[in-house]
Amino acid sequence: MQKTLVLIGLVAILLAPHFHKSLPAESAPPLTFDVKLDVVKQDLHPDFCWFHPRVAPIPGAGRDGRPAVVMTLQKHLGVSDHYSGLWMMRTDDMGQTWTGPTEIPELAWVSEPGGIVMAVADVTPGWHAQTGRLIAMGCTVRYGKQGQQLSDVRRFSQTAYAVYDPKTGAWSKWQILELPGDDKFNMARNACAQWLVRPDGTLLVPIYFGKAPDVPASVTVLHCAFDGRTLTYLKHGDELSLDVVRGLCEPSIIAFRDRFYLTIRNDIKGYVTVSNDGLRYRSIKPWTFDDGGELGSYNTQQHWLAHHEGLFLAYTRRGANNDHIPRNRAPIFLAQVDPERLCVVRNSEQAIIPERGAMLGNFGASAIDAGESWVTDAEYMVKGQASPRGADGSVFAARVLWSKPNALAPGKAR
Repeated sequence: MQKTLVLIGLVAILLAPHFHKSLPAESAPPLTFDVKLDVVKQDLHPDFCWFHPRVAPIPGAGRDGRPAVVMTLQKHLGVSDHYSGLWMMRTDDMGQTWTGPTEIPELAWVSEPGGIVMAVADVTPGWHAQTGRLIAMGCTVRYGKQGQQLSDVRRFSQTAYAVYDPKTGAWSKWQILELPGDDKFNMARNACAQWLVRPDGTLLVPIYFGKAPDVPASVTVLHCAFDGRTLTYLKHGDELSLDVVRGLCEPSIIAFRDRFYLTIRNDIKGYVTVSNDGLRYRSIKPWTFDDGGELGSYNTQQHWLAHHEGLFLAYTRRGANNDHIPRNRAPIFLAQVDPERLCVVRNSEQAIIPERGAMLGNFGASAIDAGESWVTDAEYMVKGQASPRGADGSVFAARVLWSKPNALAPGKAR
């Protein structure tokens, strides 16, 4: 009997490795995130408030090998959609301290005859790893003497870009992205829009376009080359249209698991679509929750964050006890997206920038490094008056801290 027990024990020892291999592996913990809300800048001024704060990393240029982060922003002046030239802030320690805002002389207003000035608004910066340059992209706007937008010339609003060399700290002047001569591109704006870099260094640049400001706009994605100085149009993809109020505008693009996702603004509701190549897209569909209910984001933009384990949408919406906020543009939410059904997972939604009695302006979303992505925005203040609910002209960086390193971290050509 004792020999039998010993033999059984020896067999068990020999078979143990094979037995453990056959056991199902424990499922990996799901991707989660925490949010650290930083105030980058706080200002109450009777003549302006800060607007369009958006960030981009410069990989390896910060402290301890982490990225430096550049924020571009503008002053919103006393007239609707009247913006200053471009300003810049920078942090080398992941937001613990900031320098600026510093005005960029090369990117200030350009004067034209008759008291007209040309500015570039709705700017989004981004890193181009293949050339080691940062590109700031937005749209030209011509202002009259009272700050009103003018559309009295051909090509009245175009996509503009400027290039920053982190080695010299120098900015180029604004340059215009030259497009085909069709009248449909009289307005052709990459405005408040996320764009992306392909592994070969070319860019996918979403724009909205139209022949006149009173014609519903359409959306397309441009394929462009960049040599470190000049952005060059190569071709463009499907032209997506919707004859509802002002049409489609302010598209943003993201790459996730070998597909490309586009979120699009419309006055009535936001839309989403998907592509296998970044240029040819399925029919657009309204944004909904996964239970079929409308998302409720309207007449404003949405933006993306991508982690290799999940796709996320940042947005504002109705139905959050926020009807006292114009266009319900606060708080800003972040939620996971079902990439197959093209809907927002309701129970993943989290408010990441609070509603404090003021509308939140046009915001940005960007991956920073493997551990963090940031959503940035500023409280829209009128005449420098604080809100009883707490709004005080803060410029926010909502730092999304991932529970797992993000393989889609910036700095690598992918």
